Formats: sequence, structure tokens, C-alpha cells
Amino acid sequence: MNIEIRQYKDDDLEDLLIVWEKASRIAHPFMDDAFFDQERHNIPNLYLPNADTWVACSNHKVIGFIALIGSEVGGFFVDPDHHGKGAGKMLMDKAQDLHADLVLDVFKENGVGRRFYDRYGFEFQEEKVWEPTGDLLLRLAFSPAQRKLR
Repeated sequence: MNIEIRQYKDDDLEDLLIVWEKASRIAHPFMDDAFFDQERHNIPNLYLPNADTWVACSNHKVIGFIALIGSEVGGFFVDPDHHGKGAGKMLMDKAQDLHADLVLDVFKENGVGRRFYDRYGFEFQEEKVWEPTGDLLLRLAFSPAQRKLR
């Protein structure tokens, strides 16, 4: 599969939202529809304007994205149909190339994300509560010296 990593463009929004929802519903089955409705609004209106966002494309279609706020990964999603095909690693490699050390929060119950981050080389820093729902978040950090996933 030929995958291209490039900066997000405004006309990527529809595909990006589709990827986000498909991936997020698998990674966050514990969230209710109100969460998804709110995030569907927040992504184009709050998150994307404040983030450096990169997309993974295959055949000119967005199949994943990573949104960075400095060295913090604010959002990272890959279409479940493309899991395990290298797009996620390529996106995280791009973030690591840009910032070297990275940090992120992942829901404790998000087994899909946690497995990827563990294989990539992220390490646990702290556990905290996400106030809107009371769900537990794990703060993870990555340094190039920790790299596992090749």
C-alpha cells in the first residue's frame, strides 16, 4: 500500500471526520453519543485551528491523522480498515521527526491505542481523571531513546 504523509488541508475535513468517528467508536466504546456529537463539533471549530495536523493518505484519500500542539499529540486516529498497515507508525514517526520527545493522554480503557503506544515506545507517566466523564486517562511520554516499534 502506498501511503503519503502530508499537512492537513481544509478540504480534508470530511474524510478526517469519517476516520475520526470510525476509529474513535472502536477505541472509545465506553463513550456515549453526546461525547461524539460534541467532539464532531469541536474538531473543526476548536482542535484543528489550534493544531499542526498531518494526514496519512492512500490513493488521495485520508486514512489517518495526527494533530500536534507543540510536542503533545492532541489527536491520533487511523481508519480501522487500515490498522496494521503502517499508516499509524508513519504518522507517529512524522510527529517524532518534528518534535523528538512526545507526550499524550490516552483513555485507560482504550486498548487499541494503548497497544500501539506501548509498541511504539511510549512510557507511562501518570494517571488522572478526565473531568467531563470521570474516565481515567494515562499520560504517556516518548523519547527517541525509548523507541521499540520499527
